[in-house]
Amino acid sequence: MARPASSRRLRVGAHLLCALPLAWLAARGLADDLGANPIEAVIRFLGDWALRGLVVALAVTPLRRLTGWSRLAQYRRMLGLWAFTYAALHMASYVGLDQFFDWNNIGIEILKHKFITAGMTAFVLLLPLAATSTAGMMRRLGGQRWRRLHQLVYAVAPLAAVHYIWMVKADIRQPLVYAFILLVLLAFRAFWAMRRSAIA
Repeated sequence: MARPASSRRLRVGAHLLCALPLAWLAARGLADDLGANPIEAVIRFLGDWALRGLVVALAVTPLRRLTGWSRLAQYRRMLGLWAFTYAALHMASYVGLDQFFDWNNIGIEILKHKFITAGMTAFVLLLPLAATSTAGMMRRLGGQRWRRLHQLVYAVAPLAAVHYIWMVKADIRQPLVYAFILLVLLAFRAFWAMRRSAIA
């Protein structure tokens, strides 16, 4: 069944909004306006937007419950995939631009720096969530197994926040704000999951 034109326009608009940070980054890069360390600027920018995307994706269900606007659910998967896109670009920038695909050194860095350990673990846990985000994969796995798998987000979100906190080291106020927001969103999701299980 085809979506109404208004719904398609909203979806296209949402995609464009999610892509705007990439366009802004590209424009800054073309203008040679990424600061003294452009590689670090790119990596941090993409990481920031990966975390923001995760926050927005996790906020869909609480907002839908609180507002009763069921159409929000249509955007949850899309927002989650955009969060993964920024996370994948963040990872690719680190591996390619910062480490020049030196896998041996990357392995050493993962073991040496706990913030990289946390970030890599979060990304690895994101991979199966992105790979099974389609309706077809949900049908193949079955609703119950799919939901259990996607509970990995309860590990991904704290790991992403910890990655940010450990990376910043000095002024951790902004990372703590993200951590608090993620904690609230995860608590809300856990509450609704327990409520649904109790009703069932």
